[in-house]
Amino acid sequence: MNHPLIILMGVSGSGKSTIGKLLSQQINVPFYDGDDFHPAANKEKMASGQPLTDDDRAGWLADLARHLGEWEQQAGAILACSALKESYRTTLQAGAQAPLHWVFLSGDPALLRQRMEHRQGSYMHATMLDSQLETLEVPAYGLHLDVAATPQQLVDQIKAWLPTDVAAASPGA
Repeated sequence: MNHPLIILMGVSGSGKSTIGKLLSQQINVPFYDGDDFHPAANKEKMASGQPLTDDDRAGWLADLARHLGEWEQQAGAILACSALKESYRTTLQAGAQAPLHWVFLSGDPALLRQRMEHRQGSYMHATMLDSQLETLEVPAYGLHLDVAATPQQLVDQIKAWLPTDVAAASPGA
């Protein structure tokens, strides 16, 4: 049986982790933060204010795709991952048998920058937002949400959009 795979994508500051954790609690599907899977070299590069290249991301994306295949056979997953380019999304999809459920979180750059400036403990500096926005290839598919809404409003919209069997994965949902 294939279990649901939901990818929350967007640039830094869009709330992928916050939304992912909340959604995970409400539909009983495990949450994973793609940033946790970056190798140390990538984290160090970002912490120094240098944007990652496609070469930097290749191994990380392949690792995430492999995990998606595993998670699909287990309990499913909600993955927070920037997935900025279509080629990155293609790599991630290649790891799964069923189509991924893509949720694109976007917002006004000033709001995103403000959120990044107020985050604690992140290696991703607000100065890197511009490079992410320049790299971003907006998908023509999936659910597109404006992150000006509250986290619960966004989760409610995601749950309403998901297929019924996914949104009701939890007996308490």
